[in-house]
Amino acid sequence: MQTIETFVPITQAKAKLLDMVRQLHDTNDTIAITKNGVPEAVLLSMKKFEGFLETIDILADAAMMKQLKGSAKDVKTGKLIDLDEAF
Repeated sequence: MQTIETFVPITQAKAKLLDMVRQLHDTNDTIAITKNGVPEAVLLSMKKFEGFLETIDILADAAMMKQLKGSAKDVKTGKLIDLDEAF
């Protein structure tokens, strides 16, 4: 499960925005921006954001989910073929 690594008060976020963007570029972190100690917004890398969008697209695709569930069932039951057989 994804976790939030850093919590930054909004007053500090204003002053440290460039540093936080650089941090996200170099890591896969998630930063929560707080207001009065309560998380109000999340800052994450574009790579992580695109990954979330892709996951949502897959979860919303009924045919893809059916295929994934079938594949997971095949793995559990040992219904697999060698790579050489597949090609």
